[in-house]
Amino acid sequence: SSGINAEWPLRPGESDSEPKGIVPLENLKVEECKLKDRKFTLEIRSDEKFIKSAKTDSGGKMVSGNHEYYRIQASNHEEMMAWMESIRKSISKDPFYAQMQARKKNAMCKQ
Repeated sequence: SSGINAEWPLRPGESDSEPKGIVPLENLKVEECKLKDRKFTLEIRSDEKFIKSAKTDSGGKMVSGNHEYYRIQASNHEEMMAWMESIRKSISKDPFYAQMQARKKNAMCKQ
């Protein structure tokens, strides 16, 4: 097991012991990201404009994040695939999410 669970700690470096923020793995998708200059990169996205997240600001206060995606670069293809599988297994699905998305879409169409 990779140790990834529903709240994925963001760590800017190996030496940091305290998470700098969290990304709840709810209603997200993860896929390979084909970039010419970055091999073995995966991308975590949401159907929403931003991914729900929280991070610590420079004053130590927890604030909402505003990321459209997160990209992670692995050392090799096998490691990238293992990360993707672990993250996919950890993503939770809210049963009401699809219903809310459909209602939101219908409301937008009626405007």
